[in-house]
Amino acid sequence: MNEGRRALVDKVSLSMFGVTQRYFEKGSIAEAERRGEKWGLIAYRLDKKHRIRTHANLKIAFPEWTPEQWDDGARNVYRHFGILASDFFRTRIRSNQEVLNNVEVTGTENLEAAESLGTGIIALTAHLGNWERFAQYCTGTGRSITVVARDANDGALQQRVLQMREATGVKVLSRGSAATALLRELKRGGLVGILPDQNASECFVPFFGQPCGTVLGPAKLHLRTGAALLPAYCVRVGVGKYRVIILPAINLDRAEQDAERLTAAANFALESVIRQFPSQYLWMHDRWKSARQRGLLQGIA
Repeated sequence: MNEGRRALVDKVSLSMFGVTQRYFEKGSIAEAERRGEKWGLIAYRLDKKHRIRTHANLKIAFPEWTPEQWDDGARNVYRHFGILASDFFRTRIRSNQEVLNNVEVTGTENLEAAESLGTGIIALTAHLGNWERFAQYCTGTGRSITVVARDANDGALQQRVLQMREATGVKVLSRGSAATALLRELKRGGLVGILPDQNASECFVPFFGQPCGTVLGPAKLHLRTGAALLPAYCVRVGVGKYRVIILPAINLDRAEQDAERLTAAANFALESVIRQFPSQYLWMHDRWKSARQRGLLQGIA
C-alpha cells in the first residue's frame, strides 16, 4: 500500500475508532454493556465464518450438550464479546479505582505464595472473560505488569490501542519480539502476563479431552528462569462486576522438568475455569486447527 493510501486508511480507521469510543463512553456502564450485547448479536448474524467455528468448537468441548445448548451457547459467546468490546472502548474513562471497586478476588493466597519466591511470575491468563481488566487490576493493586499482545493489523490503530493500554499502567510488548524483554523482566522478579491459548503446533496436549496444538513458550520460560507459572483469569459476574480467579501455581516446587507436561497442566487449569464460564471464552478462534489438520481429533469429522 502506498503512503497516500495508507495515510487515508489511517485517518478513516482512527476516525471510526474515535466515534465508536465516544458511543460506548456515553452513559453508564450498564447502558454500554446493553449496546455491546446488541453489537455482539448483530455480529453473530453477520459473521458466518466465525459463527460456524464457534458452533464446531462448542461441539468439541461439550459433546454432551444438546443442539439447542450449542446454539444458545454460541449466541451467548457473541453477546459476551460484544460486552467485552464495550468495556474496552471505555478504557480511557475507567480508573484503576473503578476496577478495584468492582472486582472480587479468589486465590489471593496463590498470588502471595508465588510472589514470596522472588523469582518472577508468569501469569498464564487467556482469551477468557476480560483479560484487559485483569492487567488493570494488577496495576491498580500496585503491581507492575508487562504483557505480550498481538499487534493490530493497522499501524495507526495499533498505536491508539497501545496508548490506551499503557495509560492504565500496563507495559506492552509486541508478540514475536518480546523474548529478551520478558527474560529481563522475570530475572528482576517482575510479573508478566501471557495469553498462550492460541492454535500452535509446538506440542499437542489435551484440551477438553482432545489433543490441542499449544505453545511451549511459557513452560520453557518457567524452566529457564524459575519464575512461578500462575494461572490467573478475570471473568464477568454481573453488570460491570468481575472476579479475578487465581489458581495455585503450576510446579511451584519445580519437581517437574518436562515442558510438555507443564503445558498440559496449564491447559487443564484453563479448562477448569472455562467450564464454569463457557460463554466467556473465545470460541471463534480455531483452537484445534493444527490438531485437526494432523488427524489427531478422535471421533470428530
